[in-house]
This record gives sequence, structure tokens and C-alpha cells, in this order.
Amino acid sequence: MIKLVVFDLDNVIIDGEAIDEIGKLANVEEDIAEITEKAMQGEIDFETSIKDRVQLLEGTSIEEIQKVASELPLMAGALDTINGLKEKNIDVAIISGSFDVVASEVCDKLGVEAVYTNSFTVEDGKLTGEVTGPLVSGSKLDVLKDHVEKAGIALEDVVAVGDGANDISMIESAGCGIAFNAKDSVKEIADVVVEEKDLTKVLDKILNQLTAEEETVEEAEDASEEKPEFVLADTMEGVRKQKNEKEAEIAKAADEREEFNKIAREHRRIRDELNASLKENLNKAIEYKNERNEINKDVEAAKRARNEANIKIKNIEWNSGKRDKVKIENEIKKIDKIIETRVLDIKKENQLVKNANDLRKQLMDIHEDESVKAEADELRKLSEKEHEKVIELSEKAQTAHEEMLKYFRKTDDIRTAADEAHKNFIEARKNASAKHEEFKAILSDIHVINKKLGSNKPKRRKPDNKGSSGPNKNREERQRAQQIFEKFKKGGKVSTEEILLLQKYNIG
Repeated sequence: MIKLVVFDLDNVIIDGEAIDEIGKLANVEEDIAEITEKAMQGEIDFETSIKDRVQLLEGTSIEEIQKVASELPLMAGALDTINGLKEKNIDVAIISGSFDVVASEVCDKLGVEAVYTNSFTVEDGKLTGEVTGPLVSGSKLDVLKDHVEKAGIALEDVVAVGDGANDISMIESAGCGIAFNAKDSVKEIADVVVEEKDLTKVLDKILNQLTAEEETVEEAEDASEEKPEFVLADTMEGVRKQKNEKEAEIAKAADEREEFNKIAREHRRIRDELNASLKENLNKAIEYKNERNEINKDVEAAKRARNEANIKIKNIEWNSGKRDKVKIENEIKKIDKIIETRVLDIKKENQLVKNANDLRKQLMDIHEDESVKAEADELRKLSEKEHEKVIELSEKAQTAHEEMLKYFRKTDDIRTAADEAHKNFIEARKNASAKHEEFKAILSDIHVINKKLGSNKPKRRKPDNKGSSGPNKNREERQRAQQIFEKFKKGGKVSTEEILLLQKYNIG
């Protein structure tokens, strides 16, 4: 049953990374953002990242930081989600590697009291560049374990919501882990993935799970209420017959429970294998994505080289007399067209012919510089070579892009299959729990029968010098029976021999 939902702060409860925003005050936002991204991707450990980032903030005014903190926006749906959980009497906590100066502002807006963060060290109103707190060297799981122990609840009653690598420990260990707008490494291990930046989508997932749990409890309670009180037969022979029937029933229930547990283990194995395969395919997709991006850089470089060569060719040609040649050639064409298409008097036509001939003489006098022409030819060859590179590299980039898409599509298919396996795992586990309840109910009937038959009383045994004495033997058996009962309470399989031992000492 869900009793606690624990949230990360940055990019989950607030829409942004607080330390990145604070970094703008010291003009180190790019350096901090780079370290933040590496930490969120799991490329560097969180302790190193937080210390390195805070060191960059040395000398920053705490008053200015408080102002930035007060202006940080809440994530869409944050207030509705917190209020919705409170209406269901579900506790809320925030566990974040961020800072108390930020968290206090947020918690005042949301009414959240259980908050675990780090703290800046401040002297004379300025940051010293040092940081303290439970989440500098400790993990979020360590903090979560302390909290649930004090609250008297189990980790399986917790939903953990996060987006980065430092959230993985608590997401893996909680009863339900939710990856919210998260990095790929977090999505791989989460039970639920929410892509939209709207916390009410997380609330919907939690309420759906809560509804399913309540229905399961109601079904179990209804079954318990409907079960009539066990009625013993009128004769001892009838009671003994009832005992035989109940022992057959309990053996069947135990077998069916074990079968459901076996199915649950199988679906868990499939889910875990799919998640491992998911990681491999995702890494492959990212590998092709990076390859494509690197090739595209080379494509852009080849395009620049080609375009620069073409510009130089044009400049050289114009500067070497080609501009004048083109101009004269255009004038000649213009005159020739007039002569061909218009009706002119002989005097005007002769004048146009003379002008064209004069222009042709000028054209013959224009000679391109041979060295300039040779340079233009070399640049032309370079342009063609770079253009061929553009075509070749573009094809390679397209191939890498198609491979990337193939692996991303495969990743989506695997994630769907993993989700289905997890759903089947949960269903089998519920069925096993139901059979376990049935097992306990039958065992209760057997206790009633044994009391009637008097078989719950241990038989007296004569002392045997070859083994343990009677009292010692009974004490050992009783201790073993108690151990069997503890195993039974945790859902462990109990053999027929062990059931008889429980009956012998009337345990359970």
C-alpha cells in the first residue's frame, strides 16, 4: 500500500536546475551546467560534481541566491499533485542534492515538511565555496531508509520520483520507481516512465496504482467476510475425514501458490533481461547518433571548403578581366538581337554593325592572366573534390541516422515488452498472495480440527540415550517450528512435514 511519495527537487518539483540558475550570478552558468549534465548522465559521481559546482560559486551573495530561489518556477501540476496526494492521506517528502535555501521557498509554497537537502557554507553573507549536508557523500537511498525507518513504513510502501543518475538508488529500491522527464539511464530501471513535464501525470499513475491496491484489499476482505466459520463434523470419524480433506486442500493451495510464485519469478526474469537488452539497444542507438553527428560536422566542413573555393574562383575571374569580357559580350549580343529582330534604316543598321565590330575588337584585346587562370583551375578542382566529399559523407551520415532510428524503434518495442512482463509479474504476485491467504485460512481450519482430535498435544517420548533427551528434543523442535512459522509469515513455501510440526506445537 502506498504510504509515502518522495520527490527529487530540481527538474521535478521545480522546472529547472537551481544551481545552474544560481551560476548566472557568478557568470559560471556554462561551466556549472556542463558539470550538472555529466552528473545527471552518471558520467561523474554526485559528490565530486556538487563540490566542483559549489566551488565555482565562491563569493556569491546569499541574498542574491535567495532572490533567485524565490523566482524559480514550480513544475507544471506540482501544487495539484501534492494536494492530491495529501487528500489520499499519502505522506510527501523531498530528497534532493540541491540546497535548503531553494527547498525552503518551494516547501512554503507546497506545504511539504519532510525535506532533505544540502547547505551552502556562508561567511559574511558570501558563499565560501564549500557545501555540507547528508547528500554530499551519502546516497538518496541512505536518506530514504532513515526516513522510512523513523516513519515506521517499508520501502515497498514508497513511490520514488526522479530524473537523474543520483535518483537511481531510491527509484530501484522503492516499491514503485517513476522516471519523470528523465535521463535514459533512469528510464531503464524505472517501473513507470512519464515523458510529459506535468506532475499531474505522475499523480494519475499513483492514483491508478492506489486504486488497484484498494480493490485487491477489498476483494480479500470480501472473501474473508464471505468465508463461513468452520463447522466440525458431528462424529470423530467425520472430523478425521475433514482433516484429510483439509490437508489435501492445503497441499493443493501450497502447490498453486508456488506455481504463481514460479510464474512471477519467470516474468521478473524476462523483465530484467528485457531491461538489460533495452540498455544495450539504447547505447547502440546513442552510438549511431554520435557517429551521425560527427559525420555531419565533417559534411559541414566540406561544404564550407567548397563554398570558399567557389567564392575565390568568382573573385579571381572577375578581377582578371572576365567582368569586362562578360560586359562586352552582353553588349554584342544586345546589338545582334536588335539587328536581327528590328526593321532599321540602312544608316542606323550600319552604325550598329560598326559598333558591334568595334566591341569585338575590344574583346580580342582582353587577355586573361595565365597564372590567374591556373589558380582558378586549381580552386575549381578543389571545389569539385570537396563537393564529392559532401556527397559521400552525407550518405554515410544518412546510413548512421537510419541505424539510429532502427535501434530507437527497437528500444521502444523492448520497453513495451518489458512493461508487459512487469505487469504480468505484478499480476502473478497478486495471485500468489491470494493463494497464500487461502493457505492461511485452510491452516486455520486444520487447527480447529486438531484441537478437536487432540493431535496438537505432543506425545511423550521416553528418554533416548542415543540422541537428545525428551525435553531437549521438544525444545529443539519447537524452535524449528517457530522458524518455520516465521518463514511462512513471509510467504515462504511450507512442506507437509513442516505443517504437521506447526500443528504439533499449535503455532500459528
